[in-house]
Formats: sequence, C-alpha cells, structure tokens
Amino acid sequence: MATVELAQQQLLIGGNWTGAKSGREYEQSFPYTGEPVGRAAAAGREDAQAAVDAAGSAFAEWSRSAPAMRREILGKAAELMMERQEEIAGLVTEETGGVFGWGMFNVQLAAGMLREAAAQAYNLVGEVIPSDVPGKLAMGVRQPAGVVVAIAPWNAPVILSTRAVATPLAYANTVVLKASEICPRTHAAVVKTLVDAGLPPGTINLITNAPEDAADVVDELIAHPATRRINFTGSSKIGRIIAENAGRHLKRVLLELGGKAPLVVLKDANLDQAAAAASFGAFFHQGQICMSTERVVVDRSVADAMAEKLAEKARALPVGDPREQSTAIGPLINRAAIERVSGLMEDALSKGATSLSGGAADGPCFPPTVLTGVTPEMRIYAEESFGPVVTVIPVDGPDDAVAVANDTDYGLSAAVFSEDVPAALELAQRIESGICHVNDTTVHDEPQMPFGGVKASGFGRFGGRAALEEFTELRWITVQSLPRQYPI
Repeated sequence: MATVELAQQQLLIGGNWTGAKSGREYEQSFPYTGEPVGRAAAAGREDAQAAVDAAGSAFAEWSRSAPAMRREILGKAAELMMERQEEIAGLVTEETGGVFGWGMFNVQLAAGMLREAAAQAYNLVGEVIPSDVPGKLAMGVRQPAGVVVAIAPWNAPVILSTRAVATPLAYANTVVLKASEICPRTHAAVVKTLVDAGLPPGTINLITNAPEDAADVVDELIAHPATRRINFTGSSKIGRIIAENAGRHLKRVLLELGGKAPLVVLKDANLDQAAAAASFGAFFHQGQICMSTERVVVDRSVADAMAEKLAEKARALPVGDPREQSTAIGPLINRAAIERVSGLMEDALSKGATSLSGGAADGPCFPPTVLTGVTPEMRIYAEESFGPVVTVIPVDGPDDAVAVANDTDYGLSAAVFSEDVPAALELAQRIESGICHVNDTTVHDEPQMPFGGVKASGFGRFGGRAALEEFTELRWITVQSLPRQYPI
C-alpha cells in the first residue's frame, strides 16, 4: 500500500474545493501497518464559519427547490455511488482497516439510504386541524429547518456520513458535513457523489480537521447563528459534550451514540441460529459497530452449550490483513483501541473470567474473544468494548434475562431468541432499547426504519419518515376567510 505521493483531501465550501485558510494539513495512516495513506486539510474556526456561511446563503434557493429536483439528484447520487463502489470500498480499507466486503456493504446500504431519501422528498407534508373559530382554516405545515451540521464517525464511514446528510437534503435543508479525522477521503467521496449528481453550490459543504482542532471546529459549527440542527453519531462521552454545547445555543440535536447490545437466548431457542447471529453481531467489523452484540444473556440451562458454539465460530474466523480476501477480522482502528480492549480483558481475567477464544492482542488485531464467568465487578460488564469481545452471562429465566439486559446505561439495539415468538415479543417490549429484533442479530439496519436509541445511547431517530420530525420545523398557519368579531 506504499504510496509515492499521498492523496490530499481538500475542504468543500460554497462549491469550491480548497485548502484550509491556515494552509495546514494532517496525515492519516493505514491501521494494519501504520504507513501513511493520505493527507487532508486541517480546518480551523475560520473555515468552519465559512462553511456554515455558504450553507446559509444556499438555503434560500434550495429550500424552495421542487421535490422532483431533489428526488432526481438523490437518485442519481445513489447510481453514482454504486458505480464507484469498489473505489470507495478501497478507501474504507485504507483509512479504517475494514475488510473489502465491509466497504462494499457500506456503499450498498448507503446507496439505499440515498434512494430512501429521494422517496422522502415529497413527504414534507402537514395536516389540516379543525378550528373552533368560524371561517378559520388551520394547518400544521412542515418546512425545512435551515442549515444542518452533520458530524459523522469513522466506523461505518459511508453509511453513517450518507445517513447524516441524505434526509436533511431531501427535506430541503442545506448541510455542512464535518468528516471524521480518521477517514476524510471516504467522507469526501460521499460528498463528491452528491455534488457530481447535481447538488447546487453551497448545498453541501465539507470540513476536515486535525484531531487536535476538533473541539474548536465543532464549537464554531454549533455556535454559528445560521445553524439550526445538529446530528451526531459517535461515543456517548462526546455526545454529551455536543448536547451540552447545543443546549447553550438552544440548537436541536439528534444523537446516535454508543451501545452495549444484549442478545437474549431463552431456553427453547435454536442455539445454532442464536450462535450464528451472536457471532456476526459481535465480530463483524471487529465489533466496531454501535449495534455490536456485547452481551449474550442466556438461560443457564443452555449457557454452556451456547458459549461453546459461539467460541467455535470465533476460533474459525481468519484474522489479519484487511486487504486479503480471506480475512474476516481486520485490525482495530488504532493503538488506543487495542489498549482499551486489552485493558478490559486483563481486568476481567484477573477477576476470574475465562476466555474460550482469543483473549489477547495480536499486533494491530484482536482475535474474536468469548468470555465467560463475567460479573458486575468487571469493567467489561458495563463498559462498551467497541472491539471483537462478547461476554456470555447465564440467567435464571426470562425475568432475570430482562433485568440483566437492562442493567446498562445504554439502550440502542437488542435481540431475543426463542421458538415461542409471542413470548419473545413480550420480552422484547420490556427491554430498554430503541431497537429490538426477535430471532435475528443485533446488527441490522434498513434505510426506511426508525433508527436510534434510549438512555445513554442518545435520542432522536434517523431513517424513513421518522427523520421528518428531526429535520423540519412544524408551523401553525391559519387563514381567516370570514369576518371575525374581537372582544376589544
């Protein structure tokens, strides 16, 4: 992967690709080897201000654009994205260490999100509300909110950057995308797809920044008077900071944050299917997904069998260079991630947990790990690992399963496995999560579905018509058609 001349990523402001006003750049590295793979403009406060200025200027025209125009552009962007699928997937591997299939999947789902957003262009709908005043027509009218600041993460870079911008654009908002410091060229590829599909200048803008400048850049984007909405996908720690900042400026924010997803296995469950779902949910993309299965909460009568089936699958997954087609588990994103997961493992093992597979880092990779004997005194019980580690926790019946599943600050995704579907549905309704799947994995998304969490996993919803509430203003407008008598 050695490069003679590193690819350089610029900012997009008001339709112009440009460097940072300071002239500064920063470098990205390939997670598997650490070798440099690209450079990007290191924006500062002045660049962030200019980007929101440009989006604000473009809003007047774009907010009055015809739905057919928005639908056509978003549909064309979906086509272009699929045409560029292999190229974009290659960027995903270079910048984030994801295996090639993960990058290809990212593009496919993101293209579906663009198509769904295109379908939403005509859904800026309201309602007529009966009034008690004679001759008064009262309406609840949906209108675009204004400039949307979208802050996307690195872990599912094509999916989550597309999700952050597609529906706001469909609802006639303008957007500033703040790219992840880790994958600026991948996020830029999404923006370029939309620009090449015909978005007018200033409708979408791109900011890239060095890690040390992130706080200043985000602060400027939120504080700008033209910013009306912020959406953020990332850790709960940073989500709290963004929410507090947005609150000071009375800006509405949509947060999709961390998770500690439980996969509940009742005693009558099909263990082969449950183990397959748990393996996929825990280890896909090295467990670096907000919905990743972190806890298998299983009836004690089948816990040993379930743990061994899951460990057998974990031991069979090839670990190594993400550029190799045979690789299923690539590197974690950086050294800090390896140290975090290793620290969780060391703490658990020192307090009596047992590793049935994996258990220790192998260079930049962490082999798929199944832990048993986990107790609440261990950090891994409560902390999100964001790595290929899953705990198997025995419980005594459905009520105990619900109690353990809910024994977390998080509440994004969950799953329940049982041959008794009505009982599983009843249990699913008792789990505190924004998403719950019966007899399927915790890792699942579709463009038209309401996606988001509760508790420390955030609030608000991406996806389908649920996003209408997030990215539009609901106004009350009336027309008085008959003369009205006023009391004074």
